[in-house]
Amino acid sequence: MNELLAKRGEQMFPKLTPAQISRLQAHGRRIDMHRGEILVEAGARQSHIFIVVSGSLEVLQRDQAGGQVLYLLTTGDFNGEMSTLRGSAALVCLRVREAGIALAIETAQLRALVQTDAELSELMMRAFILRRMGLISSGGGEVMLLSSRHSADSLRLREFLTRNTQPFRDVEVESDPDVAALFERFHVTASDIPVVICRGEYVFRNPSNREIAECLGMNPQLDDGRVYDLLIIGAGPAGLAAAVYAASEGLQVRVVETTAPGGQAGTSSKIENYLGFPTGISGGALAGRALSQAQKFGAALSVAAQAVRLDCTARPYAIELADGNVLHARSIVIASGAQYRTLAIENLPRFLGAGVYYAATHLESKLCENEEIAIVGGGNSAGQAAVFLARSCRQVHLLVRGQGLAESMSNYLIRRISETANIELHPCTQIVAVEGGDRLEWVSWHCTSDQSTQRLAIGHVFVMTGAQPNTPWLQDCVVLDADGFVKTGTDLNAQDLAARRWSLPRAPHLMETSLPGVFAAGDVRSQSVKRIASAVGEGSVCVQFVHRALQELSHPA
Repeated sequence: MNELLAKRGEQMFPKLTPAQISRLQAHGRRIDMHRGEILVEAGARQSHIFIVVSGSLEVLQRDQAGGQVLYLLTTGDFNGEMSTLRGSAALVCLRVREAGIALAIETAQLRALVQTDAELSELMMRAFILRRMGLISSGGGEVMLLSSRHSADSLRLREFLTRNTQPFRDVEVESDPDVAALFERFHVTASDIPVVICRGEYVFRNPSNREIAECLGMNPQLDDGRVYDLLIIGAGPAGLAAAVYAASEGLQVRVVETTAPGGQAGTSSKIENYLGFPTGISGGALAGRALSQAQKFGAALSVAAQAVRLDCTARPYAIELADGNVLHARSIVIASGAQYRTLAIENLPRFLGAGVYYAATHLESKLCENEEIAIVGGGNSAGQAAVFLARSCRQVHLLVRGQGLAESMSNYLIRRISETANIELHPCTQIVAVEGGDRLEWVSWHCTSDQSTQRLAIGHVFVMTGAQPNTPWLQDCVVLDADGFVKTGTDLNAQDLAARRWSLPRAPHLMETSLPGVFAAGDVRSQSVKRIASAVGEGSVCVQFVHRALQELSHPA
């Protein structure tokens, strides 16, 4: 926090001018502040944002040691960060140091304000984003993860917290000098790892992502009985684009995401062929910016929430979640994406997270620093991973089934790989065996061009091959192609529509499925271009047809 504050303090904590405070008067009410009063408690839902008119407020980050004052707000300052807009639990405490007067603005009014006042919107949104970044960089907060570098579930929880921008302290039991004292304090042992300690009192032994999301109040409190204009399944590039455009055009939008914003694209170390970012941008940063836009316009996001069944027997449609809740919507965008196909190798699943990975972020790179690794795949994701991991790994073996990379990888990545000395390309090569104890230790691969087989002491394999659509939850509601991807628009023939009893006199819209008012965008859609820019385009284009479908529902022919 201190380093970021030194560099961008004026943007993190900008002073509102008297004219700006005067504009805000119409959106809130003046309240008296009393010394020692808590206006916002860490972990509680935030109902207001406060602008200091007189007096002062302490911003406190509470941690296992008792807490610290991060910043002092004085006249013209305001509190809040991204959780304020999202409606999730507060990450900091707000306490009155010096009695005075504050302007209290309800969060609903705040959302309306950032949508209508361009000047204040830019000022507040930048401050909210930078403050969240500062809290993350502080390495503190009310969450502690007792982890092991040899534990797959430790990696899962570390990635879940990191990708959802949740500040936490990561205590690696192999190296932290305080681990014995922490074990004794929280009555846990090494066999319980991973352990998450929430707010210093709730101890979770190897919890699910959903348990952590609930404990931390990561999701806004929403009325699940509400009927949304648009329900989006998946918060990858396509889903986030649809959320931004739909919410900005006044639709009531709910987004459901299994893991974290960004989807598979959110794990990309660097994207260099996305329009508008000539120096590249990480998938996580791109997802974070898109999510901030969606929340600015009022889209509601729920993470650690998985769709398990679509009920298409009546409209509004109903989607059942893994926790038993049911959401209703007049229209749906299926943006559940695709995942890398696993390799048909005995024992491979046993090493998932313990030597076998399906993402290459900085978290995985730390696990294999200065080691020899293998990457399986010939697409852009595999190429990006190879270039990224080559910076910290001793040797990178890139294994592809074909003769080379030209058919499936962008030229700039091919050139970069060829110019990186510690990346070795193995064409016509497949992994045939993996071995190890608690972790992966040996890998064998076979080259079909010369019929040679090699067995190497490699403890880290990154699998980035093909795409398997996340569509089992759709069951028999929409037509899928032979590979399980969702068919849309002109790809749906007369037999497809007859089989699903298409009920409208018109043909399906572009990207509309065989179910009226239900659309598919991004990697989950049949015949889609598996690129981030394409997914963003499809998600945004979907919204114009969502409007038509909703109008059709309101005024049937």
